[in-house]
Amino acid sequence: MNRLYGTVESELGTIYIVVEDGLVSAVHIGVEDFKRRERVHQPIFSLDNELVKEAVQQMKDYFSKRRQDFDLPLQLEGTEFQQSVWNVLHSIPFGTTYSYQEVAEKIGNSKAVRAIGQANKANRLPIIIPCHRVIGKNQKLTGYAGTRTDIKEKLLTLEGAGFKR
Repeated sequence: MNRLYGTVESELGTIYIVVEDGLVSAVHIGVEDFKRRERVHQPIFSLDNELVKEAVQQMKDYFSKRRQDFDLPLQLEGTEFQQSVWNVLHSIPFGTTYSYQEVAEKIGNSKAVRAIGQANKANRLPIIIPCHRVIGKNQKLTGYAGTRTDIKEKLLTLEGAGFKR
C-alpha cells in the first residue's frame, strides 16, 4: 500500500490531502483530524508524487478562487447509500447550496434526511466532495465534520453562497 500526503495552508488551517495507490483517498482539515484519522497507517509526506502535487495545486487554486471544482481520481469507499449521496454532493455547483431534504429527494428517498447527514459525516473527501454545500431547509448552517459549522461558514463565504447565520 503506497500512502502519501501533501499539505495546503488555508484560512481553515492546514489541509492534508492523502493519496493512496494512485487515488485521492482523504482530505483532512487541521492536524488534529489528520492525526486522529490516519493514526493506524500513517502516510508519508511527499511532494514528488505527481498526483499529490496535482491535488495540492488544485486545492490551492480552490482557495485562491481560481478553481470551482476538482478533477482528480478519487477513492470513494462507502455503502451504496453513501455513494449515492456523495454523487449528489459532487454535482452541487460552486456557490450553490442544497438542503438535506433536497439531497434526500435527489436520491429518491425523501425520508432519508438524517441519513444524509450521516453520509455527509462519513465523507472522507470534504471540499472535493462538497458536503459543506448542504445546509438546513431554513438556510441555516448545520454541523460540518460533526460540529464544525465555522468550517462550513468559511467555505460557503469563499464560494459566495447564500445562507443564514
